[in-house]
Amino acid sequence: MVLKKEKKTEVLEKYKRHPGDTGSSEVQIALLTERINTLVDHLKRNKKDQHSRHGLLLMVGQRKRLLKYLQQNDAKKFEAVTTSLDLA
Repeated sequence: MVLKKEKKTEVLEKYKRHPGDTGSSEVQIALLTERINTLVDHLKRNKKDQHSRHGLLLMVGQRKRLLKYLQQNDAKKFEAVTTSLDLA
């Protein structure tokens, strides 16, 4: 499931560290969370879509690794992102 351009720019504006930032951990975690939420809704409607379920599990694993990295390197930003995204 691909995010709409408007939603993606909204997330980028909220979580970027500096102008033009698209790759920081916070931005990646926020974008993955949006994609995961979209995919969860899709899977609630389409229970037999195993290929999308597999992609969902890969995204959840990637987000988990990014969160672990952020927690180890910057605990304050980790807390801010997890509370902002309601992940904990």
